[in-house]
Amino acid sequence: MIKRLLLASPRGYCAGVERAIDTVELALERFGPPVYVRKQIVHNLHVVRGLERRGAVFVETEDDVPEGAAVVFSAHGIAPAVRTNAERRGLRTIDATCPLVTKVHSEARHYASRGYAILLIGHAGHEEVEGTTGEAPDAIHLVQSVEDAHLVDPPARKPLAYLTQTTLSLDETDEIVAVLRSRFPAIEAPKREDICYATTNRQRAVKALLPVVDLLLVIGSVNSSNSRRLVEVAGAAGVDARLVEDAASLDESWFDGTETVGLTSGASAPERLVREVVRWFRKRGVDEVREVGGEPEDVAFRLPAELRRRPVAA
Repeated sequence: MIKRLLLASPRGYCAGVERAIDTVELALERFGPPVYVRKQIVHNLHVVRGLERRGAVFVETEDDVPEGAAVVFSAHGIAPAVRTNAERRGLRTIDATCPLVTKVHSEARHYASRGYAILLIGHAGHEEVEGTTGEAPDAIHLVQSVEDAHLVDPPARKPLAYLTQTTLSLDETDEIVAVLRSRFPAIEAPKREDICYATTNRQRAVKALLPVVDLLLVIGSVNSSNSRRLVEVAGAAGVDARLVEDAASLDESWFDGTETVGLTSGASAPERLVREVVRWFRKRGVDEVREVGGEPEDVAFRLPAELRRRPVAA
């Protein structure tokens, strides 16, 4: 019988996600629907559906946007070729790329312009990795795992640096970097950690929960990298964990023999989904619901420059 539900803190939206969602909402207010969004603005199905109801239209590529229309680039970033193509087609572009992703792009350009080979630690096919790779396609070599780190064969005569996707597992990334440093002692690291503060804080909050829970629930979509990493953190510690979209995804059979359940949410999951899950447990007689420590986050990012400008009077 479930006796308690412990909520990880911090959890949920990060500053980059809040900025991206605010960007689409303000674009809808300023320009009126439809406003097109290239890819999912953030990786959460509930967020996407909510914005669709307000008039956002999500498309796969900028070529799917009518010429001259407004298009928002998602929080995950884009390759320069995407921006060039959008400009060629006369699109009104609004860039909601998370500033911490933009930082990685800048590092890629910095190293590539100086003749470095770059080992990019990340997951193939993820939009963030595609965008970063597009900044320096001839210089970047993707490293997805510890095995890749043992096998990667960068050009011998070039200086070497590594960068990372912002939403990776801290522990696995440390293992990969350790292998790279052992193989390439002169490899350069980014001046500041690429894995973002929100990914770091949410993984640490989960680790604080794991010694006292029997099962961890992570609210997030299946394509959310940072949410999936939270599940992996629990699995690595031997704690069963499940990734769920919302309260409707819960199955009472999961909790047979379970006394303490942990609950967290990925950086793109709205807090209302957490409240719905809490209500699901309360309806089943769970009275002890409390948060488990974690430092408050006070990071905030300004809206994209395109929306900070005063609109031209009609």
